[in-house]
Amino acid sequence: MKRILMVALACASASGGTALGADYEGLTLGAGVHYTEGNYGTPVSTEITSLAFTGRYDAERWIFKATVPWLSVSGSPGVVPGIGRLRGPVVAERSESGLGDVVLSATHKTYYDTAQQVGLDLTGRVKLATADEAEGLGTGEHDVGFQADAFKSFGRITGFVGLGYTIFGDSPAFPLRNVFNATFGATYRLDERDSAGIAYDRRDAVARGADDLSELTAFWSHQLDRAWKSQAYFLLGLEDGSPDWGAGLSLAYSF
Repeated sequence: MKRILMVALACASASGGTALGADYEGLTLGAGVHYTEGNYGTPVSTEITSLAFTGRYDAERWIFKATVPWLSVSGSPGVVPGIGRLRGPVVAERSESGLGDVVLSATHKTYYDTAQQVGLDLTGRVKLATADEAEGLGTGEHDVGFQADAFKSFGRITGFVGLGYTIFGDSPAFPLRNVFNATFGATYRLDERDSAGIAYDRRDAVARGADDLSELTAFWSHQLDRAWKSQAYFLLGLEDGSPDWGAGLSLAYSF
């Protein structure tokens, strides 16, 4: 889900949908609350709340970003945040909280045609295994991901599509498969401060016997002023590999 918002908001910025504009260079700090709930194909419902702190630096051709989440998980011990169900049906329930996995990424603004309003971004991402594996807050392994995102604007509407690949760390406790993911959707620039949109995200199952991730998300972004920006979204899971539903709200300040 966070990947969808990153792509969608980048598209809105490139098409002039924010007060900062596509040529903004500087530091942005933010925080957000994200909540999901679902069975993930298990007998019990799992609730995951994430308080995520983000730091982002926009340069002329690069975007560098770091995300540090604090997690609270209640439900099936077979469900791992960000991954889904990794074990067979487990009736017992658990409640854990703590630091999640830190994610670092670098995005290269590879191509942008101002006249045609067409762009391409290439992203490399590293997930550091900072979450406690014993408490089920992570896999205990580092992961590496790559993503290509293209977008095209038609007046107020910007369509986007992304294709990525994740290489998961080799964990004896969680035998994960490297998988592809795909995203597509569109944003609509309501005015100079507001953008809204919808996106579909799909990822292959990461473990044998698990389900694919499939989610539909509606989102909204509002530029409070030149420095402050708010974001909100609602998520609907379409397969057992996703939560049944989720929602989030975040706020960011650009220096």
